[in-house]
Amino acid sequence: MSSILHYTLTISNWRAHQFTVALKIPKHTDSSLVLSLPSWIPGSYMVRDFAKSIVELNANVTVNKSVDNFEDERINSLSVTKLDKQTWRVHTDGKPCTVYYTIYANDLSIRSAFMNDQYAFINGTSAFLSVSGFENVPCEVDIELNDSDSSTANWKAYTSMPSRSESNSASCWYFKEKNYNELIDHPIYVGIADTHSFDVDGITFTLLFSGNNNIDYERIADDLAPICKHHLDLFGAPHPINHYLFMTLLADNGFGGLEHKHSTALLYPRFDLPQVGESEKKTDSYITFLGLCSHEFFHTWHVKRIKPSVMVKPDLSQETYTNQLWIYEGFTSFYDDVTLARAGLIEPQKYLDIVAQNVSRLLQNAGRFKQSAAESSFDAWTKFYKQDASATNNIVSYYTKGGIIALGLDLLLRKQSKNKVNLDTLMQLLWKHYGVDEKGTPDDVIQNLCTTHFGIDVSEYLNRVVYGTDDVELASLVSEMGVYYAVRARVSGEDKGGASSLPAIKNQLGATLKPAAFGLTVMQVFEGLAAMEAGILLNDVIIALNGHVVNAQKLQRLLDNAQTSKVDLTLIRDGRLLTLPLEVTEARKEMAYFEITDEEKLNQWLGR
Repeated sequence: MSSILHYTLTISNWRAHQFTVALKIPKHTDSSLVLSLPSWIPGSYMVRDFAKSIVELNANVTVNKSVDNFEDERINSLSVTKLDKQTWRVHTDGKPCTVYYTIYANDLSIRSAFMNDQYAFINGTSAFLSVSGFENVPCEVDIELNDSDSSTANWKAYTSMPSRSESNSASCWYFKEKNYNELIDHPIYVGIADTHSFDVDGITFTLLFSGNNNIDYERIADDLAPICKHHLDLFGAPHPINHYLFMTLLADNGFGGLEHKHSTALLYPRFDLPQVGESEKKTDSYITFLGLCSHEFFHTWHVKRIKPSVMVKPDLSQETYTNQLWIYEGFTSFYDDVTLARAGLIEPQKYLDIVAQNVSRLLQNAGRFKQSAAESSFDAWTKFYKQDASATNNIVSYYTKGGIIALGLDLLLRKQSKNKVNLDTLMQLLWKHYGVDEKGTPDDVIQNLCTTHFGIDVSEYLNRVVYGTDDVELASLVSEMGVYYAVRARVSGEDKGGASSLPAIKNQLGATLKPAAFGLTVMQVFEGLAAMEAGILLNDVIIALNGHVVNAQKLQRLLDNAQTSKVDLTLIRDGRLLTLPLEVTEARKEMAYFEITDEEKLNQWLGR
């Protein structure tokens, strides 16, 4: 008798956001089995308690003529005991049995499961129960439509999971994986979709976009091809994939990406992508999409195969802590954008403006002096993934600072080695020594590789900017690549940083504001600036300055032209009308920008 777990996933009722799973478990030696659903999905470091979406669960044993198969003769219900929020014990007496459960799917994200009239999107961590003792046995998956629902008659199933030899039908598809952990690494899309494929170095890449759209898929494929080529060339052959699926859920709003070994799931606003017949000029939102695809595809190597040692076989029932996320998300954040410039998809100055925006986010963030990049990595489960309005004052992003750390490390290695090694060389060593065999990296991997293979001691740099809270000293480092770095005051509340020809503001409130039905709602208050000193709080609604009703533009104008050292700010707080004295404070220089001083040097650094 073969030991195979067999899952049948049925799109039972999209109107109720429900799908069902029948899990067939073969004969076994234990008198009972423990079933569980993960509480988090690899790549997204937050406990999400996917089991909360299981609506009902029961189990049956079929008494057969042969106990080795599932031919019906008599069905007996089995006792099921719930042990905790995500774990059940089924009393089987070792007999083959079937577990039936229904799951509610209404989370429009790339981390869970969602269903509507166009499609069902399902992550394995939200759908497939693990079975104690069967973690390493092969798994089979049948995906079925509800034959009685004509509205799904044209739906199709898409996933990067390998197909089984059985012939697919118009309403049923057959897949397999070698074990449970591999099974849950393939998101599943069932529904109406547009697809477009292209090849790079013998690898087939498929673009999938939910629904039917007027999006220019050929243009997107043409732009993604050099990005894929860059990553493939960086890590070298033999490549770990022969097919890759970019699975994009289109929505009116929303943003996200989650990496998998052979695919990525993306969420993106549909009208931020190029439409057929539109100008070839790349919008900022389209550049962001290309950067997102670049980021997630880079994770094919760096996160899915090169990974912290504790993530090689993580415990999916609870948090798994590491202080290395600055290496994984930070380095990837460096490569996602620089790849666009290396591939010629954006001009060097545009790339520098993107980096400047990242630096500007850091400069506005007082939390960078309180939390190191290593601490941010360790605290991802709570402080990063469960941010509130105080986050900018109290934490730092291992994505953002990690990307700047990577840029600094690249320039430092080039300088110390007289351009013999760089971050690319380091990535190739990570792949060779830790990624090919997925052995897992120790906490000091970067320092050790640089010392052992390059003869360069980067410990002082890492101690300051990774384990300490120092800023990366960009001014001296970027001069080596033909670039001048400086900071300026912001030009408006919407200013993100980068080069600007607009006049800077003179005075600064020190809060993020959002237009309200009447006045401006306070969304964030920045530490050390006028708003916090005046006692302005989150969710206050600012309505007037010196007796004049304001909107965002008028407020800034009145602040800039204030003739006294203090002004009166009128606001509503929890139904009360207050007037607070506000110190007129000169705008802080916290917007970074770069200027090209030596185009040839910069192009050499970019490899253009």
